[in-house]
Amino acid sequence: MPSRQVKQGRIGQGVDEKIAYTINTTPWGGTPVVAAFKAFDITSGRQYDDVTAIVFPSGTTSVSGDVITLPLLQLLTLDHVYRVEVKWTFGGNTFECFLEVLAER
Repeated sequence: MPSRQVKQGRIGQGVDEKIAYTINTTPWGGTPVVAAFKAFDITSGRQYDDVTAIVFPSGTTSVSGDVITLPLLQLLTLDHVYRVEVKWTFGGNTFECFLEVLAER
């Protein structure tokens, strides 16, 4: 089974950028049926604060083949670290991976 964290490790994103990240689910074995996501501010390291509604103010996931595309990640706070968790189902199983984003100038 592949690591739950995306290959790129922690990703830098400028606070003025808006990026729609994609997740290739092929390593987990196939085309996702349902996809969902959550975003947490993990800057403090002790608590995960749910900031989904702030950093993903609109949009939903879309699926094309084995690729899940998230809505635009935006409105990040400088020097904060965000953990974006992506969950999907395939073959009766539920999988989840995550990516970490560092907000940069």
